[in-house]
Amino acid sequence: MEEAKIVKPMSDTKKTRLSSLQSAKKRADEIRQHGGDLEDGTDDFWVDANSIPDGWTYEWKRFTVFGQEDPSYQVALRRSGWEPVPASRHPEMMPIGYAGDDIILRKGMMLMERPKEITDEIRLKEKKAARDQVRVKEQQLNDAPAGQFERSNKDAPLIKVKKAFEPIPIPED
Repeated sequence: MEEAKIVKPMSDTKKTRLSSLQSAKKRADEIRQHGGDLEDGTDDFWVDANSIPDGWTYEWKRFTVFGQEDPSYQVALRRSGWEPVPASRHPEMMPIGYAGDDIILRKGMMLMERPKEITDEIRLKEKKAARDQVRVKEQQLNDAPAGQFERSNKDAPLIKVKKAFEPIPIPED
């Protein structure tokens, strides 16, 4: 025959302690899910891509340098379509109880947004300009007046400009 065990009610101190441990565990899980890195070297400018509204692009843009604003740069940003991301849209990126301006600032940089359509157009123009620069330099390297430093090697040009991307080896310390 088994003896009946007497179960004593849990003391309020133990309940509080368990509640505190559960609360700490829950908060630790939230921090991990939110992208918090528990070591140095976290990216202060990381933005969850899922938090960016459809049809928009986000970029960090310079707001201050050594604490000084550059109004003409801010005007240039506005002309090219950049506007500050409202802090009210991303309260998780701001300190609790923040009552300052409705902009998101980090280390002198402001989070800004622009329609993706405009960003794509500008990136295409920049890519074309970069390719044109390479093309012009290739032509300059390969062109030489007749009789001066012939730039051929058995009917093959001596100048070869590599147009591929390759990973750069990272030296080990």
